[in-house]
Amino acid sequence: MFINNFDPVAFEILSLEIRWYSLSYILGVIIGWIYAKKFLIKDENIKKSFDDLITYIILGIIVGGRLGYVIFYNPVYYFNNLVEIFMIWKGGMSFHGGLIGVLISTYLFAKKNNKDSFIYLDIISMSAPIGIFLGRITNFINSELYGKETSLAWSVKFIKIDNLTRHPSQIYEAFLEGLILFLLLNFFFKKFLFKSGVISSLFLIYYSIFRFFVEFTREPDPQLGYLILNLTMGQIISIVFLISGLFLFYLKNESKN
Repeated sequence: MFINNFDPVAFEILSLEIRWYSLSYILGVIIGWIYAKKFLIKDENIKKSFDDLITYIILGIIVGGRLGYVIFYNPVYYFNNLVEIFMIWKGGMSFHGGLIGVLISTYLFAKKNNKDSFIYLDIISMSAPIGIFLGRITNFINSELYGKETSLAWSVKFIKIDNLTRHPSQIYEAFLEGLILFLLLNFFFKKFLFKSGVISSLFLIYYSIFRFFVEFTREPDPQLGYLILNLTMGQIISIVFLISGLFLFYLKNESKN
């Protein structure tokens, strides 16, 4: 058993608190950007335009992530407290919402520049697991999105929450949605290098599968609990994204045959 008593504040600068969560977003974008430009993008024109795309991606993550949480996870509360929608510092971001935000912002950027949006989305899909890994580690540090009670040897006691020993579901997600997904997509990258959109579809497929099964070890959101067929909201949305990924994979492979 491990006792989690981490401080969510990484350090302070002149009484300004710098939190691990903020750092994970910043580092995720920076490391992903460096990785994409150094190892993934070969076309010089795409490499130059990718710098401008970063602004769109950041906006997509923030706006989509926040609205996704508001709509998917706590619509009643925010409908009655509209001003709090803008209070991002109070917490409440959705990965699926952020993903939708990135899809929309990237599509708009590609359309503006007369490019195939999947050229960019494939690159983002390859880099995204880096940010996901850092984000899930931060969830663990913050004692949030924690797992169900268990007596397993690697259980964790989040003493800021209660005295129960729980699954470190954040670590499971960091391992599967971060490290393993990164390795899988890199493995498939050369094979599907010239099939635009296939890597994006594989990202949706594998992320959704990993997220769906990890959710069985994770406490459901208290304001929602379990929904249809005793599934969590995260699992329901993952099923939708999985079907979308499979359909996209089929379309992209058919179009090249």
